[in-house]
Order: sequence, then C-alpha cells, then structure tokens
Amino acid sequence: MQRARPERTPTVRELLASGTRSFSFEFFPPKTPQGARTLWRTIRELEPLHPTFVSVTYGAGGGTRDTTVDIVERIATDTTLTPVAHFTAVNHSQAELRHLIGRFASVGVRNVLALRGDPPGDPMGEWVRHPDGVAYAAELVEMIRSYGDFSVGVAAFPYKHPRSADIESDTRHFVAKCRAGADYAITQMFFRAEDYFGLRDRVSAAGCDVPIIPGIMPVTKMSTIERSEQLSGAPFPPEVKARFDAVADDPEAVRRLGIEHAAELCAELLEQDAPGIHFITFNQSTATREVYELLDAGGYGASGSVPPMIA
Repeated sequence: MQRARPERTPTVRELLASGTRSFSFEFFPPKTPQGARTLWRTIRELEPLHPTFVSVTYGAGGGTRDTTVDIVERIATDTTLTPVAHFTAVNHSQAELRHLIGRFASVGVRNVLALRGDPPGDPMGEWVRHPDGVAYAAELVEMIRSYGDFSVGVAAFPYKHPRSADIESDTRHFVAKCRAGADYAITQMFFRAEDYFGLRDRVSAAGCDVPIIPGIMPVTKMSTIERSEQLSGAPFPPEVKARFDAVADDPEAVRRLGIEHAAELCAELLEQDAPGIHFITFNQSTATREVYELLDAGGYGASGSVPPMIA
C-alpha cells in the first residue's frame, strides 16, 4: 500500500533533525525512451522501501536541465517520494536560476542540492562563469535560501574536489558553503570508510557540524572501477581494487563482491554514526536492493536494531 502524500512535503533538514537514519537514492536523467522506462520502473521498485528522499542529477553544463526538472516534478506529483533536485550554476544566468527555483516551488519541491557544476564537454576543462551568473556554490546556496523555505544540500569530497589545490583549501570551500546556508551535504562516491571519517574530522575541526551523508555506489563489474575514478576524480583504493582483481575473470563473483563490499562499507559508516546512506543507483534497483537487504539482515535497515528509515 502506498503512503499518502502529506499536504506539506518535509524538507531534508527536518528529516535529518528527527534523528532517524536517512536512506536515499540517486537517479540520473535518461537520454532515450528505453532509459526513461527503466528509470520509472526502478523508481517504482524502490518506492516501497520508503527512502528518506530521492535525488535527480543535472548533466554537465546544465545539459539535462529540462529533463531533470520534469522528472523531479513528476516524482513530486505522481509518487509518494520526497524529491531533491540537483541544481547547478554553470551556464545559467541568475534569471534562469530564479525561474527554475520558481518551477520547483510551484509543484511543492522544497529540497535542492546546490552544485557549481562541471563545464560541458570536458568536466576538467576551464570553468567559465556566466556573465550574469554566479561563480561559486556558496553563492548559489545563498540565492536559493533567499527565495523561500528551501532546504539546501551541497556536495562534499572525501578525497578532495578535483579542482581543489589541496585538502586544506577544499575544506575551506566546503565550510563556506555550509556557512552560506547549507543544511546538509552528500559526498561524492568513495570506497573506503576512512576517507569519509577523515573528511568528517576535518570539517568538524573547522567548526562545522552540518550532517554529511555518505554517497555509496556498489561495484558491479570491473569497468565500474574505472568509471568511478572518472566520475569522482579520486583514485580507487588499491587495497580494495586488489580484492576485485582477484576475481576479475568471474563477472558474477565481481558482482557478489561488489554487493558485499558496499554492505560492509555502509555498516562500518553507520556504526560510526554516519547520518545515513545515499545510494548512487545509475537507475538500476537490483544492486541497491541487495545491499539494503544485507544491511537489513545485519540490523542496519528498516527492521533492525538501528533506527529505521523514515516512513
């Protein structure tokens, strides 16, 4: 049975403040009709898990802006899920950004993940500010918060942002986003718990206590390792890669190990008081559900001893 949608969609800020562990899923805008069918099948398959929220990414350079907005609007109106819209500054004027904020508000979307965004084409190419745009994610956070009762999240990088000169400057940029009004953060994908704990300790030492939700992507095939490095800009941990190299010739063994490793990683994070887990799904539900089932069986899910997902 579906949950009845509340008259007022809660914000992620409110959900996290309840003290209940957050479990959430990330989707990306499909490029083909078949991809769209896969996405909506995945959304319906994951909806019964009652995640805290689901997020929809935004292509480099804002290339999938309209598709992202359409998906977020449909999730808000046609499902019981709480959507978080990814929102980037790249290639957008302030007038365009204000228009998008208005579109989200009109359908009751009050949760936004504010990102500076990557340039179109080459993600590591030169970042050029729109003549009437904003230059930093902190400015985007301030803008969104100034237009109403929005809950704003930002990105965090356990290794460091690929454009940051060093970890120290990366930490300063993150704290600036939080002081601009961010309510929480979601990390880029990572594969070693100590990288998350290092980020959390650095941020805490800088006097910032914004909740940081770990972003987790199960490795389901060997090519996922290379893809993760391209997407995150961080090297894949060699000791973890060695585990996968040992079974590289057996695709099913690679997949099993990926599910087990992701579940082990999530359990370690939750045991050390991470506020929840954000699953990067690539619009597929099977691996995510398997990881959750392992967590649930170990007492970390909806029926375990650890506080359940928000229903």
